[in-house]
Amino acid sequence: MPATPRVELISTVMQMVLNLALLTLGIILIIFLGKETLHLAKVLFTPSEQVSKYLLIEGLVVYFLYFEFIALIVKYFQSGYHFPLRYFVYIGITAIVRLIIIDHKEPLDVLIYSGAILLLVITLWLCNSGRLKRE
Repeated sequence: MPATPRVELISTVMQMVLNLALLTLGIILIIFLGKETLHLAKVLFTPSEQVSKYLLIEGLVVYFLYFEFIALIVKYFQSGYHFPLRYFVYIGITAIVRLIIIDHKEPLDVLIYSGAILLLVITLWLCNSGRLKRE
C-alpha cells in the first residue's frame, strides 16, 4: 500500500530534523574532542610527580569515547541513515573499561564489569559472525 504524500512529507521533515540534530551533536563532540586533546597534552607534559598515571589513562579512554561517538555519527550518514549495532557495542566496552579504571576499589564490582565486557565481546562476535548479518 503506497504512502500518502502527507506521510512522506512528515517522514522527510523528521529525517531532516534528526540529521541536523546529529550534525550538531557531531560538531559539539568534535569541540570536546579538541578540548580533551589539549587536556591530554597538558597532563602528558606535566612532571610525572604531580600527575597520576590513572588521570592520563582515564583521559585516553575518554578520548576514545569521543572518537567512537564521532565515528558512529559518520557511519550513520555513510550507511544510509542506519546505526550499526557493533558501534554501540564498541562504545559500551570502552565505557566499561573506563569505569573499571576509575572505580576499581571493590573486586566483585570489577569482576561484574569484566563479565559485562565478556558478554559484549560475545555479542560483537555474534554480530560479525554472519548469523545476524543482513541479506
